[in-house]
This record gives sequence, C-alpha cells and structure tokens, in this order.
Amino acid sequence: MGERFTKEGIGWRLGWNSTDSNYYGLLAGSNWAIELTKAEFYTFQQLAMEVSAAVRAITSELMEGERITCEAESDHLWLEADGFPDAYSIRFILKSGRRCEGEWDVEATQQIMQAIFHLVAF
Repeated sequence: MGERFTKEGIGWRLGWNSTDSNYYGLLAGSNWAIELTKAEFYTFQQLAMEVSAAVRAITSELMEGERITCEAESDHLWLEADGFPDAYSIRFILKSGRRCEGEWDVEATQQIMQAIFHLVAF
C-alpha cells in the first residue's frame, strides 16, 4: 500500500495514512468517523473479508429470499453482516481503546467491500 489512500462513496469512506504514527486507518459513514490503529484497521479488513467469504459459502444452503446474519470477532473488533447473500449491511463494534460502533447500509456495504478487496490486492 502507498502512504495515503482514501476511497469514498455515498454513505461511506475508507482510508489510511501509513505515515501517521498513531492512527493508520479511517472508517466513516454519513454521520460518523473513527480513526483506527494499524492493528485495528487490518483486523477490520480481515473480519470483513471473512464475513464476505462466509456469506458466499452458505448462499447455496439458503432458501430463496432467506435472510442471513453472519458474525466475526477478534480481540479488537466485532463485525456483523445482516441481510441477503447479495445485499447485506455491515455493523461493527470497536472493542479496544476508544470503543465505538458504526454501520453501513446495503448500498454503502457493497461499495466499501469492493474498496476493501482493492486494498488487500495491494
């Protein structure tokens, strides 16, 4: 990853600044924002990808129109996807340090997940 990066869309923003010694990442919604340490930011990325993979894995087991809720957790963060396999929202709770929570609606979640996969590719 480069030194600085910000991606944003309607209702979401994701960024990082690798030159900051305290807060490496940024997560934001329409009316909230939180800066994350490097460990918290990487944990968020990892859990978001785990939840996305779990949703894809159980899709074939679901009946048409069935809703899902899928959670992932670490020492730093709890993350939940809720909705349908192709249209779910994400909510998270930062459990360490400053403690906060945030969420994105279905449209914002689809876009922020694309941004997360783009970051991981670097």
